[in-house]
Amino acid sequence: MIAFLALCVWVYLVFGHGRFWESLPELPPALPAELPAVDIIVPARDEAATIAPVIASLLAQDYAGVFRVILVDDHSTDGTAALAGLDAKLTVVTAAEKPAGWSGKLWALAQGIERSTAPVLLFADADIVHDSRHLSALVARLVSPLGGARVDMVSEMVRLNCESLAEQALVPAFVYFFQMLYPFAKVNDPLSATAAAAGGTVLIRRAALERIGGINAIKSALIDDVALAKAVKQGGPIYLGHSGLAASIRPYPKFNDIFKMVSRTAFTQLRYSAWVLAGTLLGLALVWLVPALAVLFGHGWNFMFGLAAYALAGVSYLPTLNRYGQSRFWALTLPVIALFYMVATLSSALDYWRGTGARWKNRDYGTGL
Repeated sequence: MIAFLALCVWVYLVFGHGRFWESLPELPPALPAELPAVDIIVPARDEAATIAPVIASLLAQDYAGVFRVILVDDHSTDGTAALAGLDAKLTVVTAAEKPAGWSGKLWALAQGIERSTAPVLLFADADIVHDSRHLSALVARLVSPLGGARVDMVSEMVRLNCESLAEQALVPAFVYFFQMLYPFAKVNDPLSATAAAAGGTVLIRRAALERIGGINAIKSALIDDVALAKAVKQGGPIYLGHSGLAASIRPYPKFNDIFKMVSRTAFTQLRYSAWVLAGTLLGLALVWLVPALAVLFGHGWNFMFGLAAYALAGVSYLPTLNRYGQSRFWALTLPVIALFYMVATLSSALDYWRGTGARWKNRDYGTGL
């Protein structure tokens, strides 16, 4: 009765797992009740293809308070810093050599934080462009209740690029799986231990960052956004939502591009444990593959249980597909998409065991840092 067990899991996921599938409203453009000074820190390593429009969008923020942009050039070899342009509100910092024990992005952020003085910090990725109203909307959520308590950190899942066939097939699913791992409603519930953030846009109070011991408290984290959210939420509420005012312009034109992106840190998420990996793959097989196999090859009750589980999975995926303007047909392919991510996760483990580990921007972290 494995198909029945899969159905039970899906009944729980859809009806008892924080409504992870729900398409939450995006933060609207808003004028904040308070106007704290904000330092926007952008870590960048070999981002020549995107840095000019990203910095231009940040400098054009229609924010009534004081703000500036600190670009930290992390030993780029493609002229990233020069392409950022010149502006009175822009400070370009060349990062010092990364010490052992630090992840590259967090070391670059630390260099920017050292040069910042504002009580509020915005960590922004070098591939995300921002609507001119975005900073005001983020600050408004940080300082105003907006249906909830004042928070210590605001993070948003920005709209990801979804143009190529590979992106259409896999990017909405990536967002959907992230929501399944970290239901936004649970993240935003101060009484829930679930914590997560989307690293591309993180607005945080300096006091909250200092409370956790600064960015060096998570200096070795490769999944730095989740690590930061967990640390901050131990002392105060956080907010995670979707953004309609920011979008990634980093393309993933081929399936292999997304495969590499996932396999880079998937095993890190599993704490480098073979047992957790085995349990995860078995769990994913139960949730995604068993219903499909029961529909294709099952009979009687097995077929019915598999069909019901398959239907629940597909229906729960529709809000994410709608958010990205994709055909509902993709809901039928979820088992194949899940298999793709399962293989990428296994590949991540194999890379780790071979000693190559996570590699990003020509920086190989091996099995350590």
